[in-house]
Amino acid sequence: MQTDAWVTLVLGALIIAAAALGLVRVIFHLVAVNKTLANVFGGVEVIAAKTSTVPTVVSSVNDSLRPVRDFCESI
Repeated sequence: MQTDAWVTLVLGALIIAAAALGLVRVIFHLVAVNKTLANVFGGVEVIAAKTSTVPTVVSSVNDSLRPVRDFCESI
């Protein structure tokens, strides 16, 4: 009977170790996915910044072209 108990404990430990190893692998995969998503999110932010709407720039362009407009109106 004692042999059966030791075999049960060893098999239980092997099953628990296999499950723990699987969970550790899942953790490493999730960390890799998190890093990839952070890079994708950073890329999306860069694209959003580079393709921002025109109205943010229009006021400065209008201010720069004011002397040209004044000259054209004087002609």
